[in-house]
Amino acid sequence: MHDINALDFVGQDPDSDKEYCPAVFVDPNTGDLLFQGRVITDPAVLALVGEHGAIADDEAVVWLPASMRQMILDAVGQDYDERHGHGQPTFADLLARATRSAVHLEMRDHYGPSPGFEDWKAGGSGRVDDGGRWERLIGDAVARGVRVRRARVVSEPVSDYIRWEHMVTDENIRAGEEVRWLPRRKASGIMLPHSDLWMYDQRLVVFNFNAGNGDHVPEFEYTSDPRRVAQVVAAFEQVWERAIPHEEYKLD
Repeated sequence: MHDINALDFVGQDPDSDKEYCPAVFVDPNTGDLLFQGRVITDPAVLALVGEHGAIADDEAVVWLPASMRQMILDAVGQDYDERHGHGQPTFADLLARATRSAVHLEMRDHYGPSPGFEDWKAGGSGRVDDGGRWERLIGDAVARGVRVRRARVVSEPVSDYIRWEHMVTDENIRAGEEVRWLPRRKASGIMLPHSDLWMYDQRLVVFNFNAGNGDHVPEFEYTSDPRRVAQVVAAFEQVWERAIPHEEYKLD
């Protein structure tokens, strides 16, 4: 599930030989730790570990030598932050790392603040000129083989915001996105995630949050836990299967 090109290498066992190389990595997007080590198969050791909690079928207990203690501390401490101070990745950063897919799930009926929506309500075109930035971002990704899909779960009758958003979706299509709409009443039985999200290569999920009035909250939740990612994959694909392609979704 993890692309080695997306991992920061912290260090390896200084006493390792050419055959065994225990190592520590950090996912720069999520801060998750990855340990490469010798898998423990000794039943006695596994039993001791099991006393503190069951070992799931998709889990393994690995051994790392004491000589790597400082590397592990570096991976979770200030030393790592200073060496690998990547900051919070931008959407452009994450999309640039994608190699196969990028999907966006939207589940609200209003987002804000939105200059385009305000302009549309005031009688304007509702279109905001970003200098072609979005079209370049998506176009570059699609050109290198990344499939970009956007699914929107909406209430009906739709809100004024969704009516405006539907009108300007031609810009998303022109950029290279595939867009579908799912009326909320047709989402019954789908275990939808707790918030909107972007997912890259079915590997990394970035949840984004909005306040009750729809305003964006500058807070993100990152996960590359395969178990959580699998749930998001299942939910999105169910939404996509039921959703209506943009060109076929007509508003009353």
